Amino acid sequence: MPPPLPKATIVRREDITQDLWKIWLKPEIPFKFKPGQYCTIGFDDVERAYSIVSSPYEEQIELFIELVPPPYGNMTPLLYELGVGRQVTFRPRAKGIFTLDERYSTHLMASTVTGVVPYVSILRSYLHDLRSGHRFYVLQGASYADEFTYDKEILEMAHAHPDFIAYVPTVSRPKEERNHGWEGETGRVNTLLEKYVGKFGLDRDDTLIYACGHPGMIEDVKARATALDFLVQEERFWKD
Repeated sequence: MPPPLPKATIVRREDITQDLWKIWLKPEIPFKFKPGQYCTIGFDDVERAYSIVSSPYEEQIELFIELVPPPYGNMTPLLYELGVGRQVTFRPRAKGIFTLDERYSTHLMASTVTGVVPYVSILRSYLHDLRSGHRFYVLQGASYADEFTYDKEILEMAHAHPDFIAYVPTVSRPKEERNHGWEGETGRVNTLLEKYVGKFGLDRDDTLIYACGHPGMIEDVKARATALDFLVQEERFWKD
């Protein structure tokens, strides 16, 4: 029989909305990963992959998770019930190729809600290393403003480094009461691609467009980017 999988302990939890929350894991084994990669965790013999929010320099593994209720959700309902002190299985190797492509100096990063996760990891690591020479434009879409979660952090990055970081959050349901007071961009994030490619003055020869999150958003971003002759790197989040 194969040896049992290593474990990781939930050392912190923060609930964002009724169906969004963050957890911080402390693996019992050393764990190395590149910004943008994902880890595979499990509970009750169910396993799923989750992109990592934290940078490789942080001691704990930070995850941002969206609940998908039964019968469609399998793993997230299990995780939703776990509080601080509970353990999950934790596979020892990170995977994924949705990382910063160094061949390009400009990176337009589109996402829906939890799809912003790999971008946060990339930006945290980039700033930690005091790097320069790249520009990052992060577009994040959500139905409601309280779903953005990392908006304050990314805005602080953008304010501190306006020469190479910009952040545009957009809500798709601006008229609903839950978004009362919202004064930012509106519309689905994919429908804003052409607007911000033009506004930021992006060069197709030196820009890579990233799309992470809902499969429908990704397909539309790919179609729009292709029409503009830009290349796209994608990471799909299959809700489960």
